Amino acid sequence: MRALNPGSRNMAPADPRSPGDTGQQTWQTHLPQSKYAHGNPLPYIVMILALLAITAMPGYSRIFFPSPPEESVAWRTKASLSSAWLNSPADTVPCETEGDSRTVVNETIVDGNGVTITVTKPFGRIISLYGAHTENLFFLGLDKEIIGVSRNESWPEAALKKPRFSYHDGPEKFIAASPDLVLVRPMIERGYGALIHRLRKTGITVISLQPANVDEMYEYWISLGILTGKKLIALDMVEKFKNRVADYLSLTMDMEQGEKKRVYFEAIHSKMKTFTPGSMALFALETAGGINVAVDARASRGTNIGNYGKEKILSRASEIDVFLAQKGTMNHTSVETIKNEPGFSIIKAVKNNEIYIIDEMIVSRPCFRLLQGIETIGKILYPERFEQDGTFILRNRK
Repeated sequence: MRALNPGSRNMAPADPRSPGDTGQQTWQTHLPQSKYAHGNPLPYIVMILALLAITAMPGYSRIFFPSPPEESVAWRTKASLSSAWLNSPADTVPCETEGDSRTVVNETIVDGNGVTITVTKPFGRIISLYGAHTENLFFLGLDKEIIGVSRNESWPEAALKKPRFSYHDGPEKFIAASPDLVLVRPMIERGYGALIHRLRKTGITVISLQPANVDEMYEYWISLGILTGKKLIALDMVEKFKNRVADYLSLTMDMEQGEKKRVYFEAIHSKMKTFTPGSMALFALETAGGINVAVDARASRGTNIGNYGKEKILSRASEIDVFLAQKGTMNHTSVETIKNEPGFSIIKAVKNNEIYIIDEMIVSRPCFRLLQGIETIGKILYPERFEQDGTFILRNRK
């Protein structure tokens, strides 16, 4: 805007001797004659009020001063969400934006029991009684909204600072914390129905979620996003995960079937159980280019783990190039335990010392860290393909 010239014909210096003079030179503006310049101030007042009303409109700044695309809610991060999560210390998490960017929603989700739930606003005081729920909520940047976690939490580190709850606790402990949402798994709802009923009776929303396969995992992430007002970041999470999966698949795409390693993946050693088709663990194995030898395993009790038995394992002894075993709360095992198991000495992988232990949290949980499970298995099976390219995909893929 061109600056006014104090010497212009529309400006005249005030009389410094006039009453109220402060000693500073001031300027009086002589308005040009117009139909409004006849001593009636009403038109000017109306114009000013109209301008004030416009600037007070919701979204005024977005309409007249729109942000560039890179500053939109879904993308306002210093780095990709997944890179921040996988590269950062365990006590830091990615978030959608600075401050509270959660949106008001009016959508429905279907829980693990087939119940349809309408969400009209984000939940803001959440107790999570399942480690995967907790991990995914932290991934969505919901640290301050999480007011309690289960007793067995170990990751991320920030979860260790939260108050601990258990389905063995009485309802009074939950009620005293004033949550508006308690997240559980279907097995907890079935096994502790009295607790769930009492919480719901006091007005606390209890929702049961647990995906059975990777496709359901994507829907599960989006459901968590809807419940917490973080749907955009959940959709971004799904897209980034799928992109990395496609990249991992490409690392072994040129291999012939006969070149790929055949693997037995142990779920529970003491019961000779393995994973069943569709499970998270076998998804990680197959994405890394491995071939599951126990394709005939059948799920038991509605889980993704099935009885296989020593007889079946030994019947495939000559086919097993690699023996993988998860380790954690479900399976307390070791390389020595597997080596010393009676009859296992005839297994090809045992003979060749191709026995590997992998953390169950990165192969069995429906979380973004499943990518770490894929990379870890890939480095075991095909180190020459995954050592550099696999790490780049995990850390740097946008």
